[in-house]
Amino acid sequence: MRDAFPLSDQDAAPELLAWYDRHARVMPWRVGPAERAAGVMPDPYRVWLSEVMLQQTTVAAVRDYFRRFTDRWPDVQALAAARDDDVMAEWAGLGYYARARNLLKCARAVVARGGFPGSRDGLLTLPGVGPYTAAAVAAIAFDEPAAVVDGNVERVMARLFLVETPLPAAKPELTRLAAGLTPQDRPGDYAQAVMDLGATICTPRSPACALCPWSHRCRARMEGVQAGLPRKAAKTPKPTRQGTVWALRLPVGWVLERRPDRGLLGGMWGLPGDGWDGSPGGPPPASTDWIEAGEVRHTFTHFHLHLRVLAARAEVPLQRGAPVPADGFRPSDLPTVMRKALALADAALTHA
Repeated sequence: MRDAFPLSDQDAAPELLAWYDRHARVMPWRVGPAERAAGVMPDPYRVWLSEVMLQQTTVAAVRDYFRRFTDRWPDVQALAAARDDDVMAEWAGLGYYARARNLLKCARAVVARGGFPGSRDGLLTLPGVGPYTAAAVAAIAFDEPAAVVDGNVERVMARLFLVETPLPAAKPELTRLAAGLTPQDRPGDYAQAVMDLGATICTPRSPACALCPWSHRCRARMEGVQAGLPRKAAKTPKPTRQGTVWALRLPVGWVLERRPDRGLLGGMWGLPGDGWDGSPGGPPPASTDWIEAGEVRHTFTHFHLHLRVLAARAEVPLQRGAPVPADGFRPSDLPTVMRKALALADAALTHA
């Protein structure tokens, strides 16, 4: 009986679209419903770029990054021609750095084939494009009725259909239910409408059911259990790793090294370190007198990190890394954890 209601009611999608027409969020990458009704087509480049940036990241955090990227690289051809270092530097702070490397691979593949494929299946052939991103671009940019299922959509479906199976085991069922509601008419607007509903009304805590266009359909609300859905399996506690980084300042600039393309913070500049990322690490960048600058605490997806920061100012032969002049990089070009460590070292050396 779970599928009989509201899947049998053809008014469900139009109800949500009518709400979206009035309440759609304004996004720098979005073609709003009024523009879309006037015939303005979304740019697949901007849709794809925003969806990659939004993975594991909030809208608030992405807005400024998106504007900077599109100001600097306004189309996929410009991004494909960009220097890897420049793109990685602009991405610094967004995290999940494999996304930036895949972004470049994908842009170059799109240019090589003459443009973005116009279907979900075609988009899945691009490097770094998974099922969610392919569905989102296909629906929003090309109006393919593909089911777009992110965390917001999972929450809406779990409540609407009273799905009590915990996540992540519930994902296949929630995806199937979302696909059943996706309309043939305006699927791109519909996909964004469900995400907006989850982000602004059907929120994780204290959902605003009185404002929801689907409140009369929501089985969880009828049972009074909406705030407890979706259920989630108990998380395994994250382990804590210990490690060290060395911040050495030569007269010409800080000593940095580029991390391997594969692995944590892949391809990014960082301080030489040891023992914190699961790699063999290595020795200090030089033999000199190091001072304790303090400890940085940072959380990655799979572990917590306590990072000891040692600092020195000297002119000595290097065992690893290379000096990068002050005009050769910005601290903001570094990953967040390295930025924290460098700021701690700089403060310690200033007051030494």
